[in-house]
Amino acid sequence: MIVFPNCKINLGLRILRKRNDGYHDLETIFYPLPLYDILEIIRSTADNTGLSFSTSGSLLEGNNDNNLCVKAYNLLQLNYPTLPAAKIHLHKAIPSGAGLGGGSADAAFTLKLLNEKFDLQLTTDQLLDYALKLGSDCPFFIINKPAFAEGKGEILETVPLELSAYKFVVVNPGIHNNTGKAFSGITPALPTKSLKEIISQTIDTWKSELINDFEKTVFIQYPEIGAIKNKLYDGGAIYASMSGSGSTVFGIFKKESVTNPDFPSHYYIKELNG
Repeated sequence: MIVFPNCKINLGLRILRKRNDGYHDLETIFYPLPLYDILEIIRSTADNTGLSFSTSGSLLEGNNDNNLCVKAYNLLQLNYPTLPAAKIHLHKAIPSGAGLGGGSADAAFTLKLLNEKFDLQLTTDQLLDYALKLGSDCPFFIINKPAFAEGKGEILETVPLELSAYKFVVVNPGIHNNTGKAFSGITPALPTKSLKEIISQTIDTWKSELINDFEKTVFIQYPEIGAIKNKLYDGGAIYASMSGSGSTVFGIFKKESVTNPDFPSHYYIKELNG
C-alpha cells in the first residue's frame, strides 16, 4: 500500500508562555499543502520478524533507528506484539528540518497506514494519542485539515479556512536553523487578538496582523531568510511568512498572477495550489 504524506505551513505562530516542563505554550494555524513524500508499506515475506526500512530521494540525517516511521512501527508493536513484519520504504521530497512538518507527516501516515493495512481497528482518538507520543506536530497529520493549534501544537480545533482560490510559492534556502536558538530571542506574551479571529478576516489584512514570532530572531541570525519574505512581497504576494521555526518561507498569491521569483539556483522552490 502506498500513501502520500503532505506538508503543512504555519499561518501565524505566537509563543504565549513558558511551561513548567520546559516547553512553551503556543498558538498557530496549521494548513496542509500538496507537497508530498511517498510512503509504501508491504508485509514482509521473509521469516524474520520486525521491520525493514529503506529510503530514497532527499538525503536524511541520522540513522534509520531514529526515523519517525521506524519509531511509529515500534510504538504500535509495543501494544500489538503480533503486528506483522513489514517493509517500509520512504521517498523524501519534502525538505527536512524546514518548518514544513515532513517528518511528522511521515510518522502520522505510517500510523494510519499500519492501522489500515493490518486492520488494527484503531479509532481516530487512539491514533491521535499514538501520534502525540511521536511529536507535537504529528497529531495534526492524523486530522490533516486546517486547524487552530494550542498547547505545544497538539491541542487541535479544525477551522473553516479555504484557500483554494490562491496559489502558494514555497521557498527553502537549505538552511537548518536551530529551534532552540530561535526560541532564545522570544519574549512570550499573550496576543491582543487570537489567530482564529485574524484568519477569519480577509486575506489582505493578514500582512499587518498575522505574525510568526520566530521571524524576529531567525531573520537576525539568517538575514537571507528574511530577504526571501521581502522578495515574495516584492513579487506580488498578498501574504508571506516563515513557516514554523524555519527556514522555509511561503508567499500566497492570486491564482492568476504571474510568479517568477528570482532566487539563487540552489534554493528549493515550489509553486502549489492552495
